[in-house]
Amino acid sequence: MRIVLGIEYAGNNFFGWQSQPHAPSVQACVEAALSKVANHSVKAVCAGRTDTGVHALGQVIHADVTAQRSIRSWILGTNANLPDDVSVLWAQMVDENFHARFSAQLRHYRYIILNRPTRPALLTKRVTWDYQPLDIEQMQAGGNYLLGTHDFSSYRATACQAKTPIRTISRLKVSRVNDHVIIEISANAFLHHMVRNIAGVLMTIGHGEQTAQWAQTVLEARNRTLGGVRAPPDGLYLCGVDYPEPYVFPKANPPI
Repeated sequence: MRIVLGIEYAGNNFFGWQSQPHAPSVQACVEAALSKVANHSVKAVCAGRTDTGVHALGQVIHADVTAQRSIRSWILGTNANLPDDVSVLWAQMVDENFHARFSAQLRHYRYIILNRPTRPALLTKRVTWDYQPLDIEQMQAGGNYLLGTHDFSSYRATACQAKTPIRTISRLKVSRVNDHVIIEISANAFLHHMVRNIAGVLMTIGHGEQTAQWAQTVLEARNRTLGGVRAPPDGLYLCGVDYPEPYVFPKANPPI
């Protein structure tokens, strides 16, 4: 049987989603917890592998299990065996055609910047702090150049292993909620460090250090060395993943 689960986690205590031989990972925690409930070894496949320090509000995973358990037992039993900074939000049984990664049509990320003169206390490692004023109109103008299908070589990590740098961004919105500047971005898929590199470019534009058109200049260069500073992981959240029918799952509600 194949089960799909929605997961949220604070990433600051983990070296990303993917299991590491000598470092804590979200995947290792989730697989260990599911294995205890199933009473057999369980491997989990995620929709998007988040990096060290990156959070998730709506990570989607699937796992193949042989144990017969109620949905309530899968949720509560798994949570009982997870650390406090990882939680299963929902679970559903699906057919074996579903794949958390390959069935996904859209992935949604949110980058949250605390934009005020003083550093955070309660939101430490949950947002990116920027004491310099940010012009969200200029950031949005820069982001508009990235909409559509492009070669995002300038916006991916130099060690990115994706076979192609072509991605399609369908939505990029910059907004302000009180002291928080929020970058929302949706695409069919993302390259390694792509959202953080985009955030770094847009923040540089927001500071007035570059014009909005610089985002396009970086894009067209297809050269990561010209791409500016990568933004920290603290403010990055995987907010959700969209799938075709009949795979309709609960949506996460971002706190900001």
